[in-house]
Amino acid sequence: MKTVPSGFAVIVKLPVIRYIALPALFGILSVYAQNGYPDVLRFADSAQHWYRIFDDERVIEPVPDQPRYDESDYIQIADNILLFQKANGGWAKNYDMQAILNQDQINAVQESKHHLNTTFDNGATHGQISYLAEVYSRTTIKKYKAAFIQGIEFTLKAQYDNGGWPQFFPDTSGYRKYITFNDNAMTGIMVMFHKIVTGNPDYGFVTGDLLNHIETAYESGITCILNCQIIEHGMKTAWCQQHDQKNFMPREARNFEKPSICNRESVALTKFLMQIHHPSAEIIDAIESSMQWYRDSEIHGIRQEWIEAEEETFIYHKSKYDKILVEDDEAPRIWARFYELGTHVPIFCGRDGIVRYAMSEIDRDRRTGYGWYVYDPEELYTEYPEWKKKTL
Repeated sequence: MKTVPSGFAVIVKLPVIRYIALPALFGILSVYAQNGYPDVLRFADSAQHWYRIFDDERVIEPVPDQPRYDESDYIQIADNILLFQKANGGWAKNYDMQAILNQDQINAVQESKHHLNTTFDNGATHGQISYLAEVYSRTTIKKYKAAFIQGIEFTLKAQYDNGGWPQFFPDTSGYRKYITFNDNAMTGIMVMFHKIVTGNPDYGFVTGDLLNHIETAYESGITCILNCQIIEHGMKTAWCQQHDQKNFMPREARNFEKPSICNRESVALTKFLMQIHHPSAEIIDAIESSMQWYRDSEIHGIRQEWIEAEEETFIYHKSKYDKILVEDDEAPRIWARFYELGTHVPIFCGRDGIVRYAMSEIDRDRRTGYGWYVYDPEELYTEYPEWKKKTL
């Protein structure tokens, strides 16, 4: 049990979209909203980036009071998805699939069809593919099936021979080439493939050679996940945000995302492995080992608070708040997002790339613009006993 400073990640409700904490992944993909419509929450991460995060790579920006489709307008949302689909079959990230675009925005998106910034990051590509499957399953409109198949073929082409997926494809420059679990990039693909291979009715139209290719990719992906699990001091722990595409070792992404044991991304992987029917001994061992890691990495006695502060503009966001840690013996257990390899102590990092051991020691930009503490493992503490009961 850790006793170093800790806290929890606060979720801020955005004024224009619903925002959720990742990796609540299994409540997003191929799940219907309470009113029966395909759930748009799978697009929330990219959408909140469009509205809230500065990004000079985007071809369009939101206009003031950008109108948006309701989730009941699933045909119009699906048509938006077709508009944003690139010529290679994938999608770029950080746009709102519910946005009602004006003609200038539509023209700019159409003119960018051949841009090679397609990615699986922030819910992109696998989110659009899964939504198209759900819309096609209820409408049988052929253009949605055709776009779905093109997206699946793009995804299959992007997979490495060892079963992993890069963050971007075909642009695999820099850290984009690494096997990526950050923001559930590969995990989202595997969740979707799991639904296909286990006969989810939304994907009942996927048959023949395409289904066979997906089944092969799915099995290879499971092997990759098992190969990436970090072994420290002779014990399996959890996973890093990104792993080397050749030797599976933990790798650095952005300069404030160091090779480490990453509890947010790892929870999504553990949840995925728990969904596998008739798991092998290797899968069971991976789950048991990761659960022990979450127990060992618990943090107690400190909570995180947002406090008002003078508004400041950073590279990618503005903030009227700051974050501090407060001692509280009654605070619920939480976990750091990153644990240092070898020492297993929480680490923090600003854009200067220097590792520090307290959140207060990094700049306000990264304190307020990144989630350093998570509650995600708590979900597993509820689900694990039921999984063990039905599995072992």
